[in-house]
Amino acid sequence: MLTSEQISPDKLHSDYAASFTLMLGRVIKIEQEAGRVIFTCDNGKFAVSKARAGAVRIRLFAGAAPDEEINMKTTPAIVEGESGAGAAETELPVADIGLAYLVETDEITIEVVKEDGSLRFKDSSGHIWARNPMMAWNEQKSAIALFRASENVHYYGLGEKTGFLDKRGERYEMWNSDNFSPHVPEIEALYQSIPFLIVNEPECSYGIFLDNPGRSVFDMRSSSEAFTVQADTGGLDYYLIPGPQLKDVVKKYTALTGRIQLPPQWSIGYHQSRYSYMDQDEVMEMARTFREKEIPCDVIHLDIHYMNEYRVFTFDPARFPDPKAMIAELKTMGIRIVPIVDPGVKLDPEYRVYQEGTDSDLFCLKPDGSPFVGPVWPGPSVFPDFSDAKAREWWGDLHRFFTDMGIEGIWNDMNEPSVFNENKTIDPDTLHRYDGNPATHAEIHNLYGMLMSKATAEGMTRNLDGRRPFVLSRAGYAGIQRYAAVWTGDNRSFWEHMALAMPMVLNLGLSGISFSGPDIGGFGHHTTGELLARWTQMGALFPFCRNHSMLETIRQEPWSFGPEVEDICREYIRLRYSMMPLLYSLFREAAETGMPIIRPLLLEYPEDPNVANLCDQFLLGDQILAAPVYRPDTFHRVVYLPEGNWFDYKTGEKREGGRHFMAHAPLDTLPLYVKEGAIIPSTAPALSAEFERPSDLFLDIYTPENGEGAFDLYDDDGATFAYKDKKYNLYRLRVEGTEGTVKFTVHPEWTGYGEGWKRWTLTFKHLPFAGYLKDFGKETADRDALETLAEGWHFDSAARELTVVLNQPLKDVELVVKTRA
Repeated sequence: MLTSEQISPDKLHSDYAASFTLMLGRVIKIEQEAGRVIFTCDNGKFAVSKARAGAVRIRLFAGAAPDEEINMKTTPAIVEGESGAGAAETELPVADIGLAYLVETDEITIEVVKEDGSLRFKDSSGHIWARNPMMAWNEQKSAIALFRASENVHYYGLGEKTGFLDKRGERYEMWNSDNFSPHVPEIEALYQSIPFLIVNEPECSYGIFLDNPGRSVFDMRSSSEAFTVQADTGGLDYYLIPGPQLKDVVKKYTALTGRIQLPPQWSIGYHQSRYSYMDQDEVMEMARTFREKEIPCDVIHLDIHYMNEYRVFTFDPARFPDPKAMIAELKTMGIRIVPIVDPGVKLDPEYRVYQEGTDSDLFCLKPDGSPFVGPVWPGPSVFPDFSDAKAREWWGDLHRFFTDMGIEGIWNDMNEPSVFNENKTIDPDTLHRYDGNPATHAEIHNLYGMLMSKATAEGMTRNLDGRRPFVLSRAGYAGIQRYAAVWTGDNRSFWEHMALAMPMVLNLGLSGISFSGPDIGGFGHHTTGELLARWTQMGALFPFCRNHSMLETIRQEPWSFGPEVEDICREYIRLRYSMMPLLYSLFREAAETGMPIIRPLLLEYPEDPNVANLCDQFLLGDQILAAPVYRPDTFHRVVYLPEGNWFDYKTGEKREGGRHFMAHAPLDTLPLYVKEGAIIPSTAPALSAEFERPSDLFLDIYTPENGEGAFDLYDDDGATFAYKDKKYNLYRLRVEGTEGTVKFTVHPEWTGYGEGWKRWTLTFKHLPFAGYLKDFGKETADRDALETLAEGWHFDSAARELTVVLNQPLKDVELVVKTRA
């Protein structure tokens, strides 16, 4: 039963009374329709409904009249096929308990207090997940929701934001902005807006997703006892996503807004870019240099100077006289071109793209019906209305210009959208068709870049004859992960920006955007050889791996600073390519479950107080820990290893976790540690991820002395959508160590891909005993002799490693390593 203290006005209300004077007031009526419960209060309405993955949706209608129609339309952030109220039309159970109503959903009970419309969210056992004691608004219909928080709360997510991993004490705006100033903590709005906050309380974790693509604010700074979520336009439409664990929140949020699509394998390779490679000869010279120096590379990006006077869907005929031939030659070298495409269409009556868009009324319009015109790189330009399905289809089909040349990837830039005017974007009163629900630009600004990427990805897919496209976007909103990878925009060649990239990409991963990364070496300013070496070491393990630099800055290709830095860059780029089976399997996991590819330690070790705000280390999957050096002239750093035993990747030294230690890290060394029980797949490093697919697989098994480990190994053709027709291989790998015995099993869950790795070499590393393989193959006197066998093994007593060779498993395999008598 509620007490009078629980239903009295919260003392925190007074902090917001001056700006938000209109409260819901008493609940005076409840009604049910189409799977939702509508509460009518003295001053407004709100609806409670189910959403997918156990989430509940709260939709506030500020100042709504009692007879006003309720509109529950969702934004494109929500996965298509699911209404915000849930697919089911079944009425939600509602109970009157005197002072409150209880609304039951699958995982959450919502308690609605009759006196003031305040909300509490509970699990099935009655434990309180979250408290929302206030929803209010002002006369301009700017709305706010206040949530209680404990003194031990931590906040994560919110996508691409500056600062540390934990957002406690911070305030951020959601308004996609092309901010050319350095990425410093005081910048509250950058290129992407992901209004998803993870609230990590000691008892449980939950998420708040505000599905509002206008300007909004998440404030964890103004009160130590609460946080607020505010929307300037469009009202409050939020989803509460239950845990109880942090992983549960991420999985459920990505089920609601979608997960990454499995990308083409070449896009996971190394990308080289510059603003700009100016002509065809320079591009070819760049590609040949990579191959001559045997530095792996899959992609060269073309910035805006490749275009004819910055007209999108053109090549400059003088700079690039035969782009199709150039692209074909590059493909024989295993390198692809990814050109930049901006949304601004040059206002030129003789320009085909402008003519088509104008004739079909596909551009954004001012209230008087004239096109919005704003200056960008081509000069006065118009902007496609990507909120309209007809415009998206037209824009997508324009990409046949590129696909006919052999291009399979596109880079979307300036799509916040950035405009060189007073507003720095499209004027707020500009109108959008919004698929039949007209809205102003102020109301849906943050959707623009996402919908551009949606149009691009869908158009490329239609035109690539079954091959997977790659799209890279600077701007985005929740759900952008379904269509594009993202990078963190125009950073600088500052050591501080290298450090900042870690928490930024980690929080992007927690916000559903697994395929992301910064510009390696920094975009603006001038890098140094030491900074490039250290940043390449770190960036080689990030999901998106691209070196990019600004016009007129010092060159920063891997060989730009002499042999020492070149060798370091080559070594770590090759490490990325050798780990391609590991990376690709993690991408598949992200596509299936929403789990990030690189992870903050708190995701895997949520009970460890040392990792709540640890953001200068990260995990690759759950097996490898990286601790980059991000300061100049620094050759040692403190590393924290969580519970368990860990092995130095380079030296093999074993360390006990749950403690800090000082790691030695000369310039050629990235501190890298592998968890006991890890199973690390790799291949010989190729120069190209797709064009040189090795047929030999290596599995390093970091033998657990007493414990176990597991890894799901995935493989397909890396290029087409055939995997959707079950043409893939998935192996469940498990290792278990007990005293005197190690058991390793391979379970082929599915083997629908006829190619793949034909020969497997397994190495049981750090065996705690002198081992032999029971009932399998032939023992050899030395490791080299294994090359001639279909099945065999060798134990190296000096290295304490047992190596096994076998052909590609098509049925269950069990290997038992025993202690020699």
